[in-house]
Amino acid sequence: MPLLDVEGLKTYFYTNDTVVKAADGVSFSVDKGETLAIVGESGSGKSVSSLSIMGLIPSPPGKIVGGKVLFDGRDLLTLPEREMRRIRGNDIAMIFQDPMSSLNPSYTVGNQIVETLRLHRNLRGRAARKEAEHMLELVGIPDAAKRLRQYPHEYSGGMRQRAMIAMALSCNPRLLIADEPTTALDVTVQKQILRLMKRVQEEFHTAIILITHDLGVVAEMCDNVQVMYAGRCIEYSDVFRLFDRPLHPYTEGLLSSQPKLNQTAPLEPIRGFPPDLSDLGAGCPFFPRCPHGTELCERQNPPLREQAPTRFVSCHHPRFSEE
Repeated sequence: MPLLDVEGLKTYFYTNDTVVKAADGVSFSVDKGETLAIVGESGSGKSVSSLSIMGLIPSPPGKIVGGKVLFDGRDLLTLPEREMRRIRGNDIAMIFQDPMSSLNPSYTVGNQIVETLRLHRNLRGRAARKEAEHMLELVGIPDAAKRLRQYPHEYSGGMRQRAMIAMALSCNPRLLIADEPTTALDVTVQKQILRLMKRVQEEFHTAIILITHDLGVVAEMCDNVQVMYAGRCIEYSDVFRLFDRPLHPYTEGLLSSQPKLNQTAPLEPIRGFPPDLSDLGAGCPFFPRCPHGTELCERQNPPLREQAPTRFVSCHHPRFSEE
């Protein structure tokens, strides 16, 4: 049994005159100790899927209307909020994309880490402060005892991200969801944070869901990759075969739009724009941008099918056939 098994997750946002299907039948699984990358353009449903797992979808306007989120065999979508608060931050932790908006500016960083330790590990007083100091040291923040007494605005961008990671890892979660953990950080700090996450995973056998736009990070960090488009899963593969032989034209476009060493030819961006999630129509949502689309693609949305062992694709005309 996988640690996390998401089956047909549907999260919609309701406005006065339309319904936005931000996640429409999303399915994937994560095993213990595995790193799964979820990639795709902005608005493809990556963050909405992860927030649905955590039970953090704002309602209204958002609502989870279907599917299952099985964590260690229990469906998180059926649990009461009180039970979810015990799981959230303890068994499942999340590193949010913008640490400045996730940390409370009115409290010191130390108090915010200590609160997590008090709620989930029942540590108080000096023991909690000592453990919080240890967590800051673990993520590479110098002079941790002094930094505990400082507020988020006194930290640099990279240090705030490290503090968020320290808070997320303070309870040794079994699943860590990292939503663009290296966004807006310089490459040196990015490397340090990725190394830290890898080290923690090896030490505690933590499963990681990494949401990112950076395919270089995916190649370095991840075991399997889920490609999302228009709120749907369109390709799933292990990282090696996906980079070597992408099946979906969208995945091929993502790889072609990444700069490469010694590249002389211009980059090949994906033409067009992402679709309107409130009006997708009956066909493949990628059809208006696809260079290989046919009448069948315009008329019928292909299901996610197994093209080869552990390789799935939602396309009527996969780019390569597997032997």
